[in-house]
Amino acid sequence: MRLKYGVRLGLAELIAQHMQRFLPEVPKDTLIVPVPLHRWRLWSRGFNQSVLIGKALAKRNSLEMHSKILLRKSATPPLRSMSAKKRRKIVGNAFRISSGAERQIAGKTIILVDDVYTTGSTANACAKILKGSGATRVLVYCWARVLTDYDKP
Repeated sequence: MRLKYGVRLGLAELIAQHMQRFLPEVPKDTLIVPVPLHRWRLWSRGFNQSVLIGKALAKRNSLEMHSKILLRKSATPPLRSMSAKKRRKIVGNAFRISSGAERQIAGKTIILVDDVYTTGSTANACAKILKGSGATRVLVYCWARVLTDYDKP
């Protein structure tokens, strides 16, 4: 929350450092793709926290990061208080691949970077688009995981 809403941009490096411990052996042509923000949200916030984390993770692992492969084609309201069903409906068609990006991702492993994994709706929508465009594998990396009562032991 301090990165996303407190504009503590330096935390992206610390987050990437911790995420790296869980990065498996991946092919050197693996691409890091951050979950995109809609241009209006990017404009109002001034940065995309997933891009900052992705850049730091890419640098630490000598991998390429492409923040323009996956695009958010429609603005969505903040999803914080919505149910999983409503989230799926809202983000289901919110993403697209940029023109010509299929060539860049065909046959590759993609590390999809996001800050928070709540219900999986955003990650699933993004992974579906990436896999449908030729990625062979999509690994989702996030900093925080929201647990529901169902998820708790």
